[in-house]
Amino acid sequence: MEKSGSSIGETVSIIIQALLLAIVLRTVVFQPFSIPSGSMKPTLLVGDYLFVSKFSYGYSKHSIPFSPDLFEGRIWEGKPERGDIAVFKYPPNPDIDYIKRVIGLPGDKIQMRDGALYINGEKVERKPASNFLDDESGAPPVRAYIETLPNGVSYTTLDINPNSLGDNTREFTVPANHYFMMGDNRDNSADSRFEAGFVPFENFVGKATVIFFSIKNNSHPLAIWKWPQDARFSRFFEGL
Repeated sequence: MEKSGSSIGETVSIIIQALLLAIVLRTVVFQPFSIPSGSMKPTLLVGDYLFVSKFSYGYSKHSIPFSPDLFEGRIWEGKPERGDIAVFKYPPNPDIDYIKRVIGLPGDKIQMRDGALYINGEKVERKPASNFLDDESGAPPVRAYIETLPNGVSYTTLDINPNSLGDNTREFTVPANHYFMMGDNRDNSADSRFEAGFVPFENFVGKATVIFFSIKNNSHPLAIWKWPQDARFSRFFEGL
């Protein structure tokens, strides 16, 4: 009987240690994150599962599950770079996670004119690309552009409507310790041009680094029997 009790105690201890290790890894190293919307198409698709590097930008209270109010600001901070894809807490409601691309750094002036991005008065290079066809939604092809930021980071943006509300904006001046975030799907992204506003550095959770899994048709990732039809194998372990 003593041996049985000891075995149960050891099992419970191992489970507790495993849970604590998982919490530490999620808090300090990497956090999984799934894509629920199309605001970052074509870079990220609904059903993509990412690893987010928690140590890339250092740690704030939002690095810890449930964002306990233990301290202010960041420790061991690393600055976001223009073009990074980052997960952050939505400023109007920090209970919600958002994922967008870093476009404006503190002190930058950001503006959209006729669908083109301007940073500090300079037009960002924007070249037409092959139209984006979303085979899964059945939507018609969408205009696509290759945008290249001043630091050389290039990515594809979509322009569903050439006269949308976000194609012409006022000039935004990014405050100190804040960032201007935008989705690559420019006409379908609630970002810093709108209600999201400037994102405080404290709200950053981490940098998206790799897609480790991807599945379409709203299939659950654990529905293994659907993988042959729905898993996007070509996106597995795709770097960002």
